[in-house]
Amino acid sequence: MANLKEIRGRISSISSTMQITSAMKMVSAAKLKKAQDAIVMLRPYSEKLQEIIENVSAASDSDNVSVFAAEREVKKVLFITVTSNRGLAGAFNSSVIKELNNQLAADDNVGTEVLTIGKKAFDAVRRSRTLYDNQSALFDNLSFEQVSNVTERVMADFKTGRFDKVFVIYNRFINAATQEVVTEQVLPIAVPEKTTEINVDYIFEPGRQEILDTLIPKSIKTQVFKAILDSVASEHGARMTAMHKATDNAQALKNDLVIFYNKARQAAITNEILEIVSGAEALKNS
Repeated sequence: MANLKEIRGRISSISSTMQITSAMKMVSAAKLKKAQDAIVMLRPYSEKLQEIIENVSAASDSDNVSVFAAEREVKKVLFITVTSNRGLAGAFNSSVIKELNNQLAADDNVGTEVLTIGKKAFDAVRRSRTLYDNQSALFDNLSFEQVSNVTERVMADFKTGRFDKVFVIYNRFINAATQEVVTEQVLPIAVPEKTTEINVDYIFEPGRQEILDTLIPKSIKTQVFKAILDSVASEHGARMTAMHKATDNAQALKNDLVIFYNKARQAAITNEILEIVSGAEALKNS
């Protein structure tokens, strides 16, 4: 009977775990809808802004379109790494950290620093890598203004030559079950070759260079903000999928334990019946 009591305890424990994982799945599903709407609305704006910059810069008369497009010898690289502040999201965080380590190993001959956005990335690099800054608190009240302040600091350090290249590593949201780890170059920005034709006929006011000086910093900030929104949506999708699988696995384990419990209980009852019958037969013979 002690064995049956132990099995009942395990079944009860698994049932409690199932309630928790199921609740976490529903919470992530609700948050995913909001995060998915945010990234879906931002992507067209970001893509159109990039298209305008490419068209205007391609037709610009200036050889130096922007200081943020300056190509120079790479001596120092900054990696902006976006993870989450919490776990229980499958391989969501570990895949980003793995990609960061691969990039750092590939750039072993140059200096590197890491800007972490998310506690999981901070915990992974704080003792082994040169930390530029930790901005995990951005997720407490995420807004474009907050991200802009961080990005402006990075842009200022790029202008002064502290960094020669800046990359952002994050999970790109594809759907609730699929996230893709990508590494995007933020600085210097990619400028297309100059041409006499542009895809759209623009009327410039006040002028091309003035427009570029305004749009390029905004595009850089938008690119970083989009990466963070992508990561937020990916986090909720990954957690929802992970909790769904955990709930299914717990249910399968519970079913196996219930079957084992019923068999053990049946065997115990059978043994008791045999003992009673044997005792009755012994009394008859005596």
